[in-house]
Amino acid sequence: MGRLNRTAHRLTSAIEEASALDAVADPLSGLVLKVTKRKAIKNLLSGTWLGHTLHPMLTDVPIGFWSAAMLLDVTAGERGARAARRMVGLGVLGAIPTAIAGASDWADTHGPTKRVGLVHALLNDVALTLQIVSWLSRRGGNRGRGIGLSLAASGLMVVSAYLGGHLSLVRGVGINHTAFQGPAFREAAAKWTDVAAETDVTEGKPLRVTADGVPVMLVKQDGVVRALSATCTHAGGPLDEGTLVDGCVQCPWHGSEFRLDDGTVERGPASVPEPVWEVRVAGGRVSVRSRATA
Repeated sequence: MGRLNRTAHRLTSAIEEASALDAVADPLSGLVLKVTKRKAIKNLLSGTWLGHTLHPMLTDVPIGFWSAAMLLDVTAGERGARAARRMVGLGVLGAIPTAIAGASDWADTHGPTKRVGLVHALLNDVALTLQIVSWLSRRGGNRGRGIGLSLAASGLMVVSAYLGGHLSLVRGVGINHTAFQGPAFREAAAKWTDVAAETDVTEGKPLRVTADGVPVMLVKQDGVVRALSATCTHAGGPLDEGTLVDGCVQCPWHGSEFRLDDGTVERGPASVPEPVWEVRVAGGRVSVRSRATA
């Protein structure tokens, strides 16, 4: 296992450092960003409406169908040939929206993460192509060739799945970046913490403060001081450096918008709401605590 681990590490490191991939990744991601610019499209593909990143959920669809096809190929023989062909075809259909949602997520990444994502996508595209040809071969009566193509596609998918796991679990793509704020967050959340003078909070201008080490954004909206965690749930961007848009704060990194009153996501790519803090103004001082503890 040690040798396998080292080999996988060298593979991902080589991809992350392959700056030549940027010549393809940068213009392609720019095109995807243009196509997904409309709020309705971005929210749909990001899973904003679901409260959970959409792409990882969709991957289970093609993987499930193609795995079922392989199981039928191995255990059912000719009796299962028709059902296996159907499983391959359904997997192909399921792979299309999966790839589209994944491209939307990938377009918001940068540098080494974008390079790994590009290779991840290319491997999946080749696997999809092989599965399409497999379905055609099976339909044309060449079952043996179809099985071979599906097996080859599955091999590529294993490598691609490893890279996908690296993107999520190592690079942090698609995770909630406020989920692991540690003991400081729990301590600050459980009590009122003095963070600023009331005069420091001006109308329409975000202010970054800390509550026992936890970054919090204060902003005065129509004379009312509101507070959200200052770390964007999508990719960790500094919300206090963002702009205010129609009762929302827009992250300066990828354009996610969160409502100031309740932290809900107005526009993706974020899919998880921003943590909200209660605000208390007394004696010219502003104190906050997590709304979750109220």
